[in-house]
Amino acid sequence: MKLQFLGAATTVTGSQFLLTTDRARVIIDCGMFQGSPSESARNKEPLPYDASAIDAIILTHAHLDHCGALPVVVKAGFTGPVHATHPSVELVRLVLIDSGKVQQEQAKMRRRREARRQREQAAHHGGDLEHAIRRHPPELDIAEIQPLYTAEEAEVACEQLHGVEYGEPFTVAPGITATLHDAGHILGSAIVVLDADEGGSSRRLVFSGDLGRPGTPILRDPTAILGGADVVLMESTYGGREHEPADEARQLLADAVNVVASGHGVLLVPAFAIGRTQEIVWELDRLVSAGRIPRIPLYLDSPMASTASDVYRRYPGTYDEETFQLLQAGETPLDYPGQVIVRDAEQSRAILHKPRPMMIVASSGMLTGGRVVNHLRELIDDPGALLLFVGYQGEGTLGAHLQAGARTIHLDGEERAVRCQIRSISGFSAHADESELLDWVRHFAEAPRRPSVVFLVHGDPEAADALQPKVEALGLHTYRPAWREEVELA
Repeated sequence: MKLQFLGAATTVTGSQFLLTTDRARVIIDCGMFQGSPSESARNKEPLPYDASAIDAIILTHAHLDHCGALPVVVKAGFTGPVHATHPSVELVRLVLIDSGKVQQEQAKMRRRREARRQREQAAHHGGDLEHAIRRHPPELDIAEIQPLYTAEEAEVACEQLHGVEYGEPFTVAPGITATLHDAGHILGSAIVVLDADEGGSSRRLVFSGDLGRPGTPILRDPTAILGGADVVLMESTYGGREHEPADEARQLLADAVNVVASGHGVLLVPAFAIGRTQEIVWELDRLVSAGRIPRIPLYLDSPMASTASDVYRRYPGTYDEETFQLLQAGETPLDYPGQVIVRDAEQSRAILHKPRPMMIVASSGMLTGGRVVNHLRELIDDPGALLLFVGYQGEGTLGAHLQAGARTIHLDGEERAVRCQIRSISGFSAHADESELLDWVRHFAEAPRRPSVVFLVHGDPEAADALQPKVEALGLHTYRPAWREEVELA
């Protein structure tokens, strides 16, 4: 029995793990790499396996770094089922089709930029394009600039999605049974427990996926796996870091809104369309209801976030007790009073011409693209604007540079001074922090069936460095796999 680490190894994104037994080959997660150019370049690497030989895929949740490569694998010949919770099936479809559209648009823009560059080179050589290309060979063949997949190819891949219930075991492949448990990260997120038989013996593998935080709004707490396991894969995104307490995070959010309101400015919040947007809207609604912030206009500038919120509304059975009781009382905690849902690009461009003060929540959460970057272009040198980070910023991203205090950045190839205010709140993270990760993994240390190894994945090296000795202090052996490393399971 072997496990190969095809992503989220010594890095946060690209989650993908291949389990091979004598009778089956199953992939857990199928994510895209995101962040720095060197990370994103991995998405174009040839698959290290025969896609047609894979029996099944299981997705932990609908974030792009856990599901975004699925159409690539389907294009390469995978024809089996893709299992995920029912809410995740809906959200994965939304995410993948949007990803295909974005990639098509980005490829079109890159082709235009490369064609413009070649024309400019030709102008320097008397208009002779062939001579210019000989003197300055193009960095890219324009015809070869293609998306990883299109929206249509994403739709085809989504036909293989199969919804399953939390807590109900199902057969994945010969000799392999899976059970999904609530991870509390985003709607539909799951911890995957696999029972795999080989040679007359059985091993239990637990994949944490992305673990949520106990006590956060809307969703239930992550499930404690009490039965023990033989092998555990645990995320380490926030190793070495602790989030602010929930009350402190709410106060920081209220402070940011009040600063913008008193200064007639703009609050710009980059937020992931699924999970973070819904939580921030929930918090803003609660702050208005409590009279802690004034009711200033809120523009939700993310069509995907709006559609994702509709999916959230269809699954009240996944809510925590507090949110469920608010709904029963006739309140609408998933909606801010008078919020404006921005559907098209023209409406988006018009937002900054509206009266101030205002709040804008837009994706992407790490400023890697999307409408939030369009707003940033207009607000980066505006001292009355406040850029508020409420989630993880991947290494090498524009968001990480700004969060680290950069005073100049490059936008559209142009250097821009940073004059807007910048603040960060970690308490709204959908990832468990270090103490919460340790609380979750401690159950395995205390179980009669103790794992032989805990693989630390889905984290930068610095985070794993901090977390590893603390997991080992619980009496658990840890290992940090390299990208594409294959490990034989004892």
